Amino acid sequence: MKRISMFAAVAAIFAAGVSAAAAQDAAAGEKQFAKCRPCHMIGEGAKNLVGPAQNGLDGRKSGSVEGFNYSEANKNSGITWGEATFVEYIKDPKAKMPGTKMVFAGIKDEKDAKDLWAFLKQYGADGKKK
Repeated sequence: MKRISMFAAVAAIFAAGVSAAAAQDAAAGEKQFAKCRPCHMIGEGAKNLVGPAQNGLDGRKSGSVEGFNYSEANKNSGITWGEATFVEYIKDPKAKMPGTKMVFAGIKDEKDAKDLWAFLKQYGADGKKK
């Protein structure tokens, strides 16, 4: 019985370490956002540029930022942004949303994409960090 308990304890410690290592890193995501900055703003005072402002992205319907001229593909995609959808999209935007105006090669590395999501989801619709 003791061996099983010891094994369970070691397994739990290992699992905790693995999940901590896989945790999203908003600071690393901010560095990833440098790839987005030529077209997007985020934070207080963010404006639409070539792409829409990214404030309040978590839970927002695609194609809904006021004042931005979206493609029909984006407006009609039916996407509500969340981590899984964003990570899939950002790897290859044109594959996920054929017809999008977004010209971006993508962020192929899943950790980089999840870190970027961790950075983006910090901002509410008002541009303030939650």
